[in-house]
Amino acid sequence: MSISTPALDALRDTLPDELKDIRLNLSSVLSGENLQPPQAFGIALAAARFARARPLVAALESDTRAGLGDGAAAVISDAIASAGIMGMNTVYYRFRHMLGKESYEARPPRLRMGRMAQPATNKADFELMSLACAALAGCELCIKNHEASLVHLGVSEDACHDAVRIAAVINAAAQAS
Repeated sequence: MSISTPALDALRDTLPDELKDIRLNLSSVLSGENLQPPQAFGIALAAARFARARPLVAALESDTRAGLGDGAAAVISDAIASAGIMGMNTVYYRFRHMLGKESYEARPPRLRMGRMAQPATNKADFELMSLACAALAGCELCIKNHEASLVHLGVSEDACHDAVRIAAVINAAAQAS
């Protein structure tokens, strides 16, 4: 599957020679065989937002609009929502998990996250975006829960793997931009 990314390509071409591997990875990581274009764009955009990489966000939003047409708005909306919710959840749940005290585990989170149940795209695509953000945050509990949810929804482990590969490459590019 080929995904056209002219804005991302232009940004990629500004990376220095020391980051040749990252340039090459940016060229190929979105065109995997286990994800559909809306999924790849959504994962990349959620990861870029989570990494607070404004130049990458702008490039990916432009390419998402151009590449997905009418479907772009839902993907962009879910990427924004996923990055925001996971920014909250990965801090909260990592804290509880790392502390490991039953007294904190017994407390209700009382954090709104209704969008996870009613995404603009679909549950699997939102979960893929969330898995990517969880991997970026290094939240073991979130990673395990989102991967289990995806497998339960019928998403392959290969697709989960590709989502995290995209997040890793976007994170590397964010460090450079």
